[in-house]
Amino acid sequence: MSAAASARVAFIGGGNMAGALIGGLVRSGHDPAALVVVEPAEAARQKLAREHGVQALAAADARLAGCATVVWAVKPQLFAEAAAPCAAFVGGALQVSVIAGVRCATIASASGSARVVRTMPNTPALIGQGIAGLYAEPAVSAAERAQVAALFAPTGQTLWVQHEADLDAVTALSGSGPAYVFYFLEAMMQAAAEMGLSAEQGRALGQATFAGAAALAMRSELSPTALREQVTSKGGTTHAAITSLDADGVKAAFVRALHAARTRAEELGRT
Repeated sequence: MSAAASARVAFIGGGNMAGALIGGLVRSGHDPAALVVVEPAEAARQKLAREHGVQALAAADARLAGCATVVWAVKPQLFAEAAAPCAAFVGGALQVSVIAGVRCATIASASGSARVVRTMPNTPALIGQGIAGLYAEPAVSAAERAQVAALFAPTGQTLWVQHEADLDAVTALSGSGPAYVFYFLEAMMQAAAEMGLSAEQGRALGQATFAGAAALAMRSELSPTALREQVTSKGGTTHAAITSLDADGVKAAFVRALHAARTRAEELGRT
């Protein structure tokens, strides 16, 4: 087993995102015995131990010492409480955070390590189709950046940004982004029902349309504008729909919504 596959990694918090990262590590050959999770909730703790064979702790203890990497995966409002009992054991580790809003300086102060990488993944990571924005503090080496990229590789794509503040925009676009897709799917299903289709038919048509259009956009060299224009014949059905959306200011409202999400991410970072 390689050194990377046997390196000890601690997860503080055992929720969905931690589970996705742990599952990816195990599938890629990491030794489950080298993975430690601190999770107070007994049901979640037992599930992680049962499904992945990791060490699952109810509270931080000396078993965190010697871990090469610590992944912070608790809710933002619980970070200070979770970090306090860990600080004595994790100061020598690379710190990786998937917590929205909590800044690198806060993580460094609480952990005792200036080697901090902040990330903003999204929920499609749960099925290996996510995308995570990543930012590394100057103290993080190139080799450590590669380790973090490898950690997230099983969950989907990664995209590095140059400034920590850029993660607020990443949060607004991709971090919150799946909710926007689900929001529009809800609207399509509602319209389908109003036009006489069943809920199952509306869901199938909406989901397949989003998945297919996204796949086409990723494979095509054309811009989204050009792809839209290809299916928008003047006087046709798509033209009627787009004209209605434009009349209602939907695009402008959506852009404002993204700015609102970024503003909220900035506010969370100041609390």
